[in-house]
Formats: sequence, C-alpha cells, structure tokens
Amino acid sequence: MHAMQLVVVAVVGMQQPVVPLPPVLVRPPVAAHLDGLEALQGLDALAGLEGLQGLAALEGVEALQGVDALQGFEALQGFAALEGLAGITGFGALDGVSADQDDPQDPADSLWRAARQAFNRGDYSSAANLYGDLTRRYPNSTRAGDALYWAAFALYKNDDLAQARSLLVTQQRRYPKAATLRDGDALLARIQTALAKQGDEEAHRWISAHAEPPAGTDTTHTKGCLSDDDDDDMRVAALNGLLQMDATNAVPILRKVLARRDVCSAVLRRKAVFILSQKRTDETEDILLDAAQHDPDSEVRQQAVFWLSQVPTERAIAMLDSILKTSTDRELQEKAIFALSQQHSPKAAEILRAFAGRSDAPAELREKAIFWLGQRHSAENAAFLRGLYAKLTEDDLKEKVIFSLSQMRDAENMRWMMDIAVNEREPIEQRKKALFWAGQTGVDLAQLAGLYDRMQNRDMKEQLIFVYSQRHEAAALDALIKIAKTEQDKELRKKAIFWLGQSHDPRAAQVLLDIINQ
Repeated sequence: MHAMQLVVVAVVGMQQPVVPLPPVLVRPPVAAHLDGLEALQGLDALAGLEGLQGLAALEGVEALQGVDALQGFEALQGFAALEGLAGITGFGALDGVSADQDDPQDPADSLWRAARQAFNRGDYSSAANLYGDLTRRYPNSTRAGDALYWAAFALYKNDDLAQARSLLVTQQRRYPKAATLRDGDALLARIQTALAKQGDEEAHRWISAHAEPPAGTDTTHTKGCLSDDDDDDMRVAALNGLLQMDATNAVPILRKVLARRDVCSAVLRRKAVFILSQKRTDETEDILLDAAQHDPDSEVRQQAVFWLSQVPTERAIAMLDSILKTSTDRELQEKAIFALSQQHSPKAAEILRAFAGRSDAPAELREKAIFWLGQRHSAENAAFLRGLYAKLTEDDLKEKVIFSLSQMRDAENMRWMMDIAVNEREPIEQRKKALFWAGQTGVDLAQLAGLYDRMQNRDMKEQLIFVYSQRHEAAALDALIKIAKTEQDKELRKKAIFWLGQSHDPRAAQVLLDIINQ
C-alpha cells in the first residue's frame, strides 16, 4: 500500500506546474560613481576558484557529498584587489545630493537645488558653473565646501582635469570640515592619476609623495596606523591610483612602499603587492620574491607567494619549492601550492606530485596538491594519482584522488574508477564515490546498465539507481523501469519509482500508471 501511495505521489508530482521563483530585485548602481570600475583589470587574478569543484556533484540530492569539496576559494583572495575601485569611494559624498539637506533658510539653497538637478540629468557643464557660482556668491554658506567637491566632480566628468584639481585643492585649504572632504581626497587621487598618465609632472610628484610618504610621517586624518578599512585615506587613494598608471612609473613607487618595514605601513604593503602583480616589468619578480621572503607581515608574504603564480620563471618555481620543503607556515604553503598549480611548467607539476606523495606532510595540504594535479590534464599526473591511491590510508585523500582523476575525463581513468567500484575489497564509501564520478564523467552506459544485476551489495545498488537517474540516455531509463518492475527489494524498488517520477519521459508516466493498475 505504501508503494502504491508513492507511485501516486510521483504521478501527481509529474502533473504539477513548476512554481516560478520570485524575481530578484536589483538596486541599480549610481552611474556617476562607477568610473572606478576600470580597476577591474585586476579580476584576471581570479584564476583559481578551485572550490567550485564540488558544484558538479550537486546534480542530485545524494551528490551533496561533493559539498565538502568547497574547501578553498583561495583565488578569492584576489577580491582584495577590489580595493582598486577608487571611484566608488564617492558614494559617501552622495549625501550632498540628498533632498533631505534642502534648507529654505539658506540663501544658497536655490543654487544648490539647480546645480543638483543639472548634475542628475548629466548636464555637467551647467552643474559645474552653478556649484562654482554658489561658492563664489556664498563662500560662508554651509554648502560652500561641498559645492566645490561637486563642481570638481562635474568638471572631472567633462575631462576638465586641471580645473577640477584646482577646486579640490581649494576645498582642502578653505573648507577642512566639509562633509565631502574625504571623498574629495579620493577624487583628487584619481584626477592626479589621470593627469600623470598624460605626462603632468606635478601630478606624478603628487602620487609619488602620497603613495610613499617619508618614513616616520603620518598623513592619516587621525593619528596612528592605517587599518584595512581606511580605504579613503589619502595614501590608500594614491596607491590605488597606481593601478591605472603605466608600469614604468608605477613600479618604482611600489618598490619603495614594499621596502618599508615599519608596522604602520603593513596595510599599504598589502595593497601594493596586488598592484605590483598587475604590472609586468623586469623588476616585478625580484620585488615579489623579496616580499615573499623578507616582509615582516605574514599577510604580505602570503600575498606575494600567491601572486608568484603570475611569474612563470625558474627562480619563482624554485622559491615555491623551497617554501613547501622548509616552511612551517601552513597558509604560506597553501599559497605556494596554488602558485605552482598555475605554472605551466613540468618542474612545477613534478614538485606538486612530490608533495602530494609525502606521508609526513599535512593531509589538508596534500589534498590541495592532489586537487590541482587533477586540474592539469597530463598522462604523468594521471598515472601518479592512480599509483598514489593504492599507497594511501586516509579516506579523505583517497576521495580526493578519485575526484581529481574524474576531472581528467580520460578513458583509462574511467576504467580505473569502475574497477574501484566493483572491487569488494575497497571500502564501500570509496566504491560509491568512484561509481558516482564514473557516472558523472560519461562512462559507457552499457557498463553501468549491466552492473546492477552483478552487484551484491545493497548500498551499491542504491547508488547505481541514483547514477541511472542522472543520465539522460534511453538505456538509463530502461534500467530504472526494469528495477521498478522486477526488483524484489521493496525499498530499492521505491527508489527507482521515485526517480521515474522525476522523469519527463512519457514512458516513465506509463510505467507508473501500469504499476498503479496492477
């Protein structure tokens, strides 16, 4: 009776319409402040999202075993690169456009509203004139300092960079308490960067001075060291501006920043490592290698090692090998494994294989090395992983080997996985994982279809039913229909009936109705 109810539920489920998800409401960005998005050039660093390995397994409920594969979004460290979106710092300044600030008692109010309306409709010339007129006519108004910022921003939008710079300098000198002062600092850094790219010597000197101030000076708005949240500090804004400067002019400044060793420059050095990684010069490798070996801040060292993945030289590979062999810092070793995985070098692959085979190395790090070997499709890596499996005793490492071999989608690897699946001397969980990944990676369905009757283990039969349900060939549906009609084990039969209920094939519906009418 229970089986009959299950069939009815399955049939009814096939008839039910799919309820659409509600649309996601996305708040549109404020266009005026998205100019900084050219800094997204840094996103090419996000090459290594290895955590996505587990997503392939999410095709079925039982495949949630793959979720633990979401172990290491280490390439997401590249998101620190978004510190380069200097233009977005201007969002705080949008308070100056808010209607809530309208003050009928302020004589500058009508000019402020007119300027704001011109700015919002994209008439930047009129906006700059109106904001400038407000400051000239009402220099003591509470809006005068902010009007200079918005006048400069309007001029910047019209590429009148020199005049915009002049207004921001005036704001700093005459209105040090303006609400938009810190946003003005960030805008000034972007303007100076643009002018420096045009060959403006004054702008180049400004960026050099603010990105790398003399040791012992303090140019922050409040005394003390910078924190990771101080993105609107003048030095940070100037440093971010180097992203858009050519490598010839930017790298010497970055070298000076990274040569600092005082505690208060650590935040600047962390940002400088990323910016340096985006600049290709003869000095880039030397500076990164020095930072990876000698910087007193562990995060700077880790970032330098991470970005060595972009430096394909024998020196870089040798240093990464040294870190794996001698360092006791696991995070640093993890970055070295990733960096080696991104090198298209036989030597780098050889180092990873040697580390994966080290029984004295931490299992978590060996897992990462095994994973990355699977992402490099080579006969050497595949043969090594198949041989390594027999030597391993840790279940997690064995599972990682099975997964990595499945990613290569090689006929020999699929045969190897099928051998594991049918080997009764292997642990049942490893057999199930091998069977699952063999099914996911396209092993011949004829092998899978003929396997059910040969299987003695009930867990393996259940796994096979699930594997059939994930395949779209007619033979897979035939196998499910046969189990639903003839399997003596009622629980296994009900599982086959359940998966038939998920099929949109008319044959599945007919089989369910036939079972109901028995």
